[in-house]
Amino acid sequence: MAQVQVQEDPDREERITMEAIVDAYGSEEQAMGWYYYLDDKITFPFQAKCIQARKVSPLKLGEVVEVTAMAPADDCEREMFVLIRWVDRELAVPLVQLEGIDVDDETEEAIADWHYWMARGYELG
Repeated sequence: MAQVQVQEDPDREERITMEAIVDAYGSEEQAMGWYYYLDDKITFPFQAKCIQARKVSPLKLGEVVEVTAMAPADDCEREMFVLIRWVDRELAVPLVQLEGIDVDDETEEAIADWHYWMARGYELG
């Protein structure tokens, strides 16, 4: 488990346990639980800003992109990725590095739930 960066939020923990990873016993089941939770809660497409540089992503801090969908489930077995329009193609980037811009409440909450999960040091296997 990675270093914890945020304090525990009991309400968020309960929502994640009951909605995202309910009945998930292994890392694969947790990943699929998260995948379908996010896919169901997030309204696509939406604009997002890069809030964290990552070596696996070409996005720069502050860059704004259009998020079009969840990446294919096979790409989300260890971390959640979303598809963006970037330059002249579609590209998958880690959801944790993005913050929604003017998104609906459900989308904002779902993204924040994933950010919280990652910041708490939880992992998908």
